[in-house]
Amino acid sequence: MLEYTLNLNEEFAVPAADDLVERAAHALEANGIQTIIAENGEEAKKLVLEMLPKGAEVHSGASVTLETLGIKDILEKSGDYNAVRPKMFALDRKTQADEMRVLGARPAYMLGSVHAVTEDGHVMIASNTGSQLGPYASGAGHVIWVVGTQKIVKDRAEGFRRIEEYVYPLEED
Repeated sequence: MLEYTLNLNEEFAVPAADDLVERAAHALEANGIQTIIAENGEEAKKLVLEMLPKGAEVHSGASVTLETLGIKDILEKSGDYNAVRPKMFALDRKTQADEMRVLGARPAYMLGSVHAVTEDGHVMIASNTGSQLGPYASGAGHVIWVVGTQKIVKDRAEGFRRIEEYVYPLEED
């Protein structure tokens, strides 16, 4: 068995202090992004599921956050939602690529996360394929991001550092 260690900058895994969370939340709101602060992951999961009507068409981007909280499995396996992701993966990429693109581009609800949130209320998203960017920007009817406080950074420069030194190494795993 081959073992290896990821070279992650662990400073980007530390949860932010409460005052920084509040400051970032106010800045997000000032920039037009509705923000709800959950006390913990379980509460975040509960809040997300309360926002989703039963039977709603829901797509989710690849997200460690959604997987860790168990949201991805609920969306795809509970039968309570019209999950887009399993439908996309059931299609043949060679012969049904256009259908896959259309399914993923305009869901009623798009769930995911971001890779950094600046103190002045900007979100930063890196994407291996770019598939979630369209729905996040304009294709989805509603976008819900679940974001851990460890993703709060001082500014865009630090956000890019977080992406380079923490997010990219996880993508390669």
